[in-house]
Amino acid sequence: MVNLGKLAQKAKDFADKNGDKVASAVNKATDAVDKKTKGKYSDKLEKIDEAAKKLDKTAKDDAPSADSGPDEPGPADPTGPTGA
Repeated sequence: MVNLGKLAQKAKDFADKNGDKVASAVNKATDAVDKKTKGKYSDKLEKIDEAAKKLDKTAKDDAPSADSGPDEPGPADPTGPTGA
């Protein structure tokens, strides 16, 4: 009989060590599904891609861009010039 807890732990360990590869594979898979379904499930597939990106510790998507430093408030920052 398969021990699902042990299997789940092995999957988590793999994802922790290889998050960049997992995120890349998920992205390729969701792109293929999106193409086959002609965009019918794009919103759901995008959520899957975003969840997979969280596994990728090497991704720089959430890092501040070079032209916007941490001291400069962004448009949604309530402490900026238009905030309270």
